[in-house]
Parts: sequence; C-alpha cells; structure tokens
Amino acid sequence: MVFKKMLGALGIGAPSVDTVLQNPNTRPGLALTGQVNITGGSHDVQLDQITVSLVTRVEVEAGGEDHNALAEFHRFPVSGGIHLREGQQLSLPFQFPVPWETPVTDLYGQRLHGMTMGLRTEVAIPGAIDRGDLDAVHIYPLPLQEHILEAFARLGFAFKGADLEYGRLHGVPQTLPFYQEIEYYAAPQYAGGINEVELTFVASEYGVDVVLEFDKRGGLFRPGHDSYGRYRVSHADADQVDWTAQVDTWVRQALSQRQSLIGGYGAPGGHYGGHHGGHHGGSGMGGVVAGAVGGAALGFAGGMIAGEVFDSFGGDEDSGEEFEEE
Repeated sequence: MVFKKMLGALGIGAPSVDTVLQNPNTRPGLALTGQVNITGGSHDVQLDQITVSLVTRVEVEAGGEDHNALAEFHRFPVSGGIHLREGQQLSLPFQFPVPWETPVTDLYGQRLHGMTMGLRTEVAIPGAIDRGDLDAVHIYPLPLQEHILEAFARLGFAFKGADLEYGRLHGVPQTLPFYQEIEYYAAPQYAGGINEVELTFVASEYGVDVVLEFDKRGGLFRPGHDSYGRYRVSHADADQVDWTAQVDTWVRQALSQRQSLIGGYGAPGGHYGGHHGGHHGGSGMGGVVAGAVGGAALGFAGGMIAGEVFDSFGGDEDSGEEFEEE
C-alpha cells in the first residue's frame, strides 16, 4: 500500500512523501514494517519530525447523541529533524509496534463490516503539520481470538456488525480509550433467552479478557434486561481448549443469571498463567489471508466487505472531528 503526498504547507516545489508498507496485514502485538521515502523539491527545507500513527473511526457519545470521530490511538516516530536538500532522496525504514488491544478488522481475507483502520504519516515542518493520506491496514485476530470467533459461528450465532465505542469497561484492564464490540444475532438454541450478543476482546501480552453482553428478552409482564459475562483466558490455552464447548458454557452461565449490572460477571473461564510464548507460531501474515475456513462458514456471509475497499474515512481526516491519544 502506497500513498504519495506533496507537502502543501511548503508551497510550490515542495518535497514529496511516499510511504510503503511491506505487508498491510498483521496481528495485535506484532508490527507493521515499511519505509517512508522522501524526495526533495526545488529548494532546501527543514523537516522537524516524521511520525506514523494508527487511525480508526470511533463512536462517541456527546450531548446525548452518538457520532463518529477519527481516533489516532498510537504514534511512532520515524525520524527526528532532517535538513532535506533540493532533489535529495531519503528512505526511512520503520517497524511500527501494533498495540495488543488494537481491534480486529479482518478475518480470512474479509473486512469486518463497520471496521476501518489506517496508517497515517505526519510530517512536521516549522510552524505547520502536514498529515498525509491514510493507507488501509488489516488487523487479523490472535489465535485465541480466532478460536473464539469460530466457536460463535459453529454455535449458530450470525454476525451483525462491529464498531468501536469510546469509553472504558468496568473491571477490565484497558490501555486504549475505546473498545470493540462484535455483534451477533442469537443462535436458535438460545433465542428464547437473548436477542443479541456483543463480544469484546481486551488483549495483552499474557492473555485476553473476553467480555460478553447479552440483550435478554422480556416477557409479557417483565421487562428485558442485559446480562454480562467476563472471562480471562491465557494465550497458552489457545490450542488446549474446546472453545465451542467453552463459549456454550459462557452463554448458558449468563442466561442462568438475572443480573443487569456489569459487576455481575460470570465466573472466569480461564486465567493468565505461564509464558505466552508460542501463540504467534504460524502467524506469518503473508498466509493468514488464505484461511482454511471461509467467512461464510464462520457466520460472516453478507456481513463483511472486501478488504481492499477503504473509502470509509471519506476525507474526514481534515474535518477537525477528531480526538487523539498520545
């Protein structure tokens, strides 16, 4: 993926910036590798700093209404001050560390409907900042997350959509200012008790907190209400657990509870323990797109769009509707 941008703040004859990612596919906890290529213009210029950052779209509640805003949630410096001579060519390599809590955007070569993620290059010059276009990046699930997503599909849950909510989850260690909700319609065997399920992953180097929110059905004389479950699992358990049975247990635990406060979590389904080594095994991103199980088999048919489509930002990056986390 490439973008080229003239540094408009420097006027006619300004240098150009060309950012290239070796591979736009990655996973939380890994890295995006690439380089920023700069070609000097018709005169010498001073570049104060070059930075790359991850940008996504987040739903924010303000004034009692929800609206979307761009969120820059992780920055990485590529270079400090550079005196760029006329016509000079520079290539600045970088390895951008992807935060563990970065939301999942893709599964088996398909973009999750509702998710957008881009890498933006920012060039600071004296008195101005020039922000380049956004290149699409594709964040695939960790093995543990992938197993749980597969389990929901095998149990018959139908994918509805995904979004990012600005805010924090009660009782969950969280570093990013937002969290992802992956929404499902209830599987037939649970439909008598719930309408929908929202699945949230909060990952770290040791494991994943799995948060489930169930929209419960009401009866003729009683209102419906939400119930919740939170389960902590280790990366080491990824290939050691029957996740279809485990997810079924989580759902049935929640259905047996009649609690509407988020403090009423179910019992943990696992715990962080031991070293997390090995959970990146076989995660080469060149092959992750060609998964053995197709999107339709996972319950995502009709709920996803092609990964190469990336026009969801629609130029809003210059609209001022944005908040940033340094």
